[in-house]
Amino acid sequence: MKSDQTTPLVHIRQHLNETSNLPLYQRLQRALRSAIEHHLLKPEDALPAERQLAADLEVSRITVRKAIDGLVSDGVLVRRPGSGNFINTRIEKNFAKLTSFSEDMRARGRTPRSVWLKRSEGTVTPDEAMRLRLSPGARVFRFNRMRYADDVPMCLEYATIVASCLPSLEAVDLSMYDALEKAGNRPVRALQRLSALLLNAEQAMLLQAKEGDAGLAVERLGFLRDGRAVEFCRSYFRGDMYDFVAELNAS
Repeated sequence: MKSDQTTPLVHIRQHLNETSNLPLYQRLQRALRSAIEHHLLKPEDALPAERQLAADLEVSRITVRKAIDGLVSDGVLVRRPGSGNFINTRIEKNFAKLTSFSEDMRARGRTPRSVWLKRSEGTVTPDEAMRLRLSPGARVFRFNRMRYADDVPMCLEYATIVASCLPSLEAVDLSMYDALEKAGNRPVRALQRLSALLLNAEQAMLLQAKEGDAGLAVERLGFLRDGRAVEFCRSYFRGDMYDFVAELNAS
């Protein structure tokens, strides 16, 4: 790493030296994540060897290892035996964490954006009423959009939100969860179902893939703290971009 003011090393040192009560390895982890978020470390970039990084930052190799282990666990970095640690190009979505697309992308140093396909207000369909536990005629907002990371199409999203949980159809800008949080109605838990599919012609065109390419379909039903359903979302992901992971235990 070079030593001018735009390099990752300088950025990491500055963040590492900020006053904080966090353990050193967590401060380093945050500093590395910040360098990725600010695009000083980019997808497919290799980190310096752990020994070199420890020497450059004047910290122990144990501190470096613990910081990197956490980022590998979060899917921000990928460890390639014999080659080193790299910024992950594939997105690993942890099924155990209820986070938004925008939050996931920013955490990995990617810039999220959306292209609206359609947004509308209407009454629930029979299927929506059953899933969201709403009465016939209840009002909902529907948000259909393409989700991008660094201008790469990542997924198609078709979301239905209970209208009483948002002030207006226009309240959603980049992040639907941000809008729901501002309204005091962000989901606190969700049921998700993942299935494999082959992209049809329309999905492939929008995702800049080929018809018949592998894709992933995710259905999510989000709930408020009081148990009310607030969100039903169907998303279709490019299979070559996304990995969904979950931690399992026997207890």
